[in-house]
Amino acid sequence: MSNPNQTGTYDTPAGPVPQVTSEVTTADRRGSFLARWSIGRMDYTVEPGLYALGEPDSKAPVLVSANYKMSFDVLRESMAGRSAWILVLDTNGVNVWCAAGKGTFGTAELAKRIDESVLDQVVDRKRVIVPQLGAPGVAAHEVKQRTGFSVRYGPVDCADLPAYLDARGKATPEMRRKRFDLRERTVLVPVELVGTLKWGGLAAVILALVSGLGGPSGYLANLVNYGSVAVLGIVLAIVAGAVLTPILLPWLPGRAFAVKGAFVGVLSAGALVALLAVVRDPSAWATRLEMGAWMLLIPAIAAFLAMNFTGASTYTSMSGVVKEMRRAVPTELAGVVLGLGLWIGSRWAG
Repeated sequence: MSNPNQTGTYDTPAGPVPQVTSEVTTADRRGSFLARWSIGRMDYTVEPGLYALGEPDSKAPVLVSANYKMSFDVLRESMAGRSAWILVLDTNGVNVWCAAGKGTFGTAELAKRIDESVLDQVVDRKRVIVPQLGAPGVAAHEVKQRTGFSVRYGPVDCADLPAYLDARGKATPEMRRKRFDLRERTVLVPVELVGTLKWGGLAAVILALVSGLGGPSGYLANLVNYGSVAVLGIVLAIVAGAVLTPILLPWLPGRAFAVKGAFVGVLSAGALVALLAVVRDPSAWATRLEMGAWMLLIPAIAAFLAMNFTGASTYTSMSGVVKEMRRAVPTELAGVVLGLGLWIGSRWAG
């Protein structure tokens, strides 16, 4: 459990609650950076419950957040110079959008936190403001029935909260639009990359070791000459699917993420094949099989990795994702199997 930047306690009619500020420190930013690289990610949380941001009174707004510390920090930073109540739900350290889809940022949890914090004794107006991205998990009418509190859905971006509150809870069309711009796509890369490198690194090591078993020279020479290409091939596949595809997403052809990933994978495979044509004898069967192997393997792996970003994108729907996976996964699997077959053949081809 991370430090929620508590500066003390704040007295309320329901008892003291933790008091926090809107300042985001260097330590906070370092923690967020590490969490994006999956370092201490599952422990990057704050205790669920009610917090006082600044010095709120009984008329201050109640803003609902997840207990993922990055979500908590973004919310309080957006309210610089203002006071509010922050009601933190237990989402198991998951951000609002993902937790709403999983059900942890949901009706039951919100109602539970309203009751446990005795919120009706703290504020005059029985109303809570839920992030718009949390709407899929929260049924406003059920919260009203259970707690007496009405639910208002705030803007998509926390940065718009001050303007939203100043407009008495009226959101402009811009406040309702979720973007998935270059910065937002890029910051998702590290966590996916870390997870991918775990199995990708193992696959690269295995292929490299097997590379030494076949070929025209001794084991060590084959390991260097052919193992290095195998490692490069896996690296290119990972970069194509987990780095370049999300960054270049709007400009890649096709609607399906698998198609976009496969497109980048084909370009990456083409670059590797061009390299092989220089360092190998392109007329040899072994070289041809090796080229064919990577033209199948890299696009297949890249297409599969690209689909990992469907849940973080505004471009997809649940039904669309399921449909894409049913079509793409068998093709990707076939590409990997055939590619490995050609690659193994290239190691012992004459």
